[in-house]
Amino acid sequence: MELLDEFDISILKELEKDGRMAFSAIAANLKISNTMVHQRINRMIEQGVIGGIKPIIQEKNIGYDWASFTGITLNKDSDSDRIIEALKEIPEITECYYVTGSFTLYIKIIAKNHEHMRRILYEKIDGIPGIAKTDSIVELGCAFKRNISL
Repeated sequence: MELLDEFDISILKELEKDGRMAFSAIAANLKISNTMVHQRINRMIEQGVIGGIKPIIQEKNIGYDWASFTGITLNKDSDSDRIIEALKEIPEITECYYVTGSFTLYIKIIAKNHEHMRRILYEKIDGIPGIAKTDSIVELGCAFKRNISL
């Protein structure tokens, strides 16, 4: 059995247009019942297909003009769980990934300006025991960002 059928995909496409769309509007557009929409969205949330329905904050529009992608090298990779918990305590870190190659972790940092970015890197991240070094690339703008095509 496939995880998503044609109705699930259609519902997801409607939600991508507007995540605040009422279930009744989705049902009317797809010519299915409100109950079916409600049950399928709940099932997709329970299965982890949908990670939640929340606003997409445009950081630059609220004063966060700087972003970086930062690779983190650890003294010991076995410390990654503890270090990730410490990184979660820094609100300006919005994403964290396990990666292969020169780094153990790759994070995205959002900052108000270059001084704010410096404080995050030097005063918050570098102070976490077990981090050997960081290597940052400054983001100049997002060309596009999207969900996987269904």
